[in-house]
Amino acid sequence: MHITRNDPCWCGSGKKWKKCHYPKAPLTIDPLTLAKRYLKQYGIVLKTAPQIDKIRHICRITAGILDQLCQSARAGVTTLELDELSRKLHKEKGVIPAPLNYGYPPFPKTICTSLNEVICHGIPENRVLKDGDIMNIDVSCILDGYFGDCSRMVAIGEPPKESQLVMDVSKECLARAISVCKPGAFIWEIGQAIEDYATTKNCSVVNQFVGHGVGLAFHEPPEIPHHYNGIEIPMAPGMTFTIEPMINAGVRDAVIDSTDSWTARTKDGRASAQWEHTLVITETGSEILTHPPKR
Repeated sequence: MHITRNDPCWCGSGKKWKKCHYPKAPLTIDPLTLAKRYLKQYGIVLKTAPQIDKIRHICRITAGILDQLCQSARAGVTTLELDELSRKLHKEKGVIPAPLNYGYPPFPKTICTSLNEVICHGIPENRVLKDGDIMNIDVSCILDGYFGDCSRMVAIGEPPKESQLVMDVSKECLARAISVCKPGAFIWEIGQAIEDYATTKNCSVVNQFVGHGVGLAFHEPPEIPHHYNGIEIPMAPGMTFTIEPMINAGVRDAVIDSTDSWTARTKDGRASAQWEHTLVITETGSEILTHPPKR
């Protein structure tokens, strides 16, 4: 549910939002009342400090697994071998791979490996990585009912200029999107920051897939579009969500593979790239929960 300026204000005053707290940050009422309002108005769970600690912990484990997989991605390795390593790493850390058997048809692997023109949800297979490939590795983990989610791009050798461009643009889009996240900022500001920049580089922003709330479930409210949109939900402390801009060198449209119902490729076969973090809105800004471990 998206609030508009003529809807009742989330604070419970009975006034229209435009006559009450619009566009002020939702920090003028106590956290418990605010949490109740957000759950009722948007279905968004504002996490408590103990919950955020648990989410932060699994996010760090998730980022560590992703880091090891990215280090192992090189020419001659298959994406299936990366999935086998992923299974080993998950077992060592005592965590559950969230994608395995998720959805319908059930996703068959523990990670997503999306190469070159694949936008997202690539399934690991006996595909040998070769010089010039680019690949997104997406890792999502569960521990004690808490979820972490992140992804990174890897270049195998020296990629073509177009592939390098979308990698760079997607990474910068993620950084710019995170920079606008703070209490009182609106969800639409994320998409604006991303598309404003991507278009200056003659790239397009995928609009068929979005970021999402995460933490107590794999996917929970709110949706986080990466393209221009009008979602006027103010960010509030305790919101946890992913930002994962998918940037294409050509048209933004995706085509879903009819044989596996998962793999999404660019309609024109041109390169695509994606970077992803999970973050939490704090009292003063935001915190990235899926930073890679220090080496």
